[in-house]
Order: sequence, then C-alpha cells, then structure tokens
Amino acid sequence: QVQLVESGGGLVQAGGSLRLSCAASGRTFGRYAMGWFRQAPGKEREFVAAVSWSGGSTYYADSVKGRFTISRGNAKNTVYLQMNSLKPEDTAVYYCAARYTTLPTTAVNDYESWGQGTQVTVSS
Repeated sequence: QVQLVESGGGLVQAGGSLRLSCAASGRTFGRYAMGWFRQAPGKEREFVAAVSWSGGSTYYADSVKGRFTISRGNAKNTVYLQMNSLKPEDTAVYYCAARYTTLPTTAVNDYESWGQGTQVTVSS
C-alpha cells in the first residue's frame, strides 16, 4: 500500500492561487498513476485531474481545464496540483489518490489508496 499525505490547502480569495502537494510513502517501488479528486459538502467525490506514472500524460475535468495543472516530481513519489484563477465553486476537500498501474482513470473506484484530504476554501 502507498500512504499519501496532502498539504497546501487553505483560504484564498476568488481569482487567487494555491498549490497542493501530495507525498507518497510505503510501496513506492511500484509504478502507479496519481489523481486529485474533490468533495464539496453534500456532493459526491469528483475527479479533478490525473497524471500517468511517467508524468507524460495528464487528464483534467472540464471544470478545471486551463486553470489547474497537475505535475509529478522527478522522484515520482510527489504530485502537485497548481490551482489558478480559483472560483468559489472550487471550494471542497481535495484528495490525492494512487492507482497501481501506469495509466490513470477518472473513476473514483479505480484508485486503491487515498490521502486524508486538505480543505480548499475560495471566498467571493
């Protein structure tokens, strides 16, 4: 199992930026894709962005495309989510997730390991 710890959440005004980080430990010798998901109060967890094991392929939800950027650190065990032009509707708990294969998907149930989440609040 891979253990995941998110950081970087906080309170920001609309139009601002935040950078989330996710550090993986434990079973890091295998190849795994990484994703970011979010869950707002009263809503289901939804896909935000994902990156392949190599870092060469990235995927985004339509709602964040052009504003968010996912990237992978050189050591492959860290993934980042740069969030620009934040909107109040981006307010949610953001979760990092790992899938034990090289390519990611957008489905919540395809990911085997999850972090505890970090709160992002965007004020209007």
